Amino acid sequence: MTTVPLQSPPRRSSPFGLDLKSIDTSLWFPIGVVAFLFVFFALATDSFATLRNFTAVSGQAGTLLIACLGGTFVVLMGSIDLSVGAIVLLGGAASVTLLNDTPVGFAVLPIVAVIGGVLGLVNGVIYTLGRIPSFIATLGTLSVFSGLALTILDGRAIQFDLSGFEQIAIGQLIPRLPNIALCALLAWIVVVFIAARTRFGRYMYLIGGGETVARTAGIPVERYKIYAFVLSGVLAAIGAVLSVARLGAAGPSLGSDLLLNSLAAIVVGGTSLSGGVGGPHRTLIGVLIIAILDNGLNLMGVSQYSQMVVKGLVVIAAVLVSRDRARTTVVK
Repeated sequence: MTTVPLQSPPRRSSPFGLDLKSIDTSLWFPIGVVAFLFVFFALATDSFATLRNFTAVSGQAGTLLIACLGGTFVVLMGSIDLSVGAIVLLGGAASVTLLNDTPVGFAVLPIVAVIGGVLGLVNGVIYTLGRIPSFIATLGTLSVFSGLALTILDGRAIQFDLSGFEQIAIGQLIPRLPNIALCALLAWIVVVFIAARTRFGRYMYLIGGGETVARTAGIPVERYKIYAFVLSGVLAAIGAVLSVARLGAAGPSLGSDLLLNSLAAIVVGGTSLSGGVGGPHRTLIGVLIIAILDNGLNLMGVSQYSQMVVKGLVVIAAVLVSRDRARTTVVK
């Protein structure tokens, strides 16, 4: 079989590049939003720009960042994963069950990560082999995974019984920075390296930029799509364990806000829903926007319903301004 030499994906920007020509509004706009929100909330409330609040915000953003990192690759290849929050819920339910009923102890983290990988594999197989749009496939598994989790929890919050386990999330190896935020930053560095320097990362950009071109180049598209969903599941499950350690329990509401927040953070950061543009280096910016927005509005006493309105408007505005005008493909 004759193959076409693999070419670099179009408009791929390096997170470590210093070439100003490669930095466009899709990166500058979300950075500007972060700066604006920080200044606005610092002036609007005295309790925002404090070290105590920094610790709280970084802890809240940790789970969101970890959950978003894997999902970024799915969006980057032109698909979507709606089951991230459900995997976090099921991973949390599995975590407390293993901690309370088995002697696995701290080994629960890799065990649940494997479970998350299996759930991601289910998503990927249904999507690729079943030839079902990712939106529909993950919408269905969202319901399945949520139902399994609520069955395990029996519809109630369950605390774990392992002394010291909470320190992996709320401990502070670096003063004022919770371990969950430190883990999230380390995961971000690793994932950014994967996106920028590995074959998997290059293939994600190429598949998102043009699936037909990727197939012509001899890339096993279906296999790498499955890899992306597996990675999304693994990272969501790791986020679930750390979230359970931080909260001290797993309940029916665990991960309920991640469906909107994870997708919002990814697209607000500058990753195109049509695929091929963006990457996990931008997702960190999107997570900061969502985390600062949530925290600032809470400190100002804005009602939860009004916060939903504000967050939705920010997401729409960010996508309209930062999207690549040259790409007109609509997300599946």
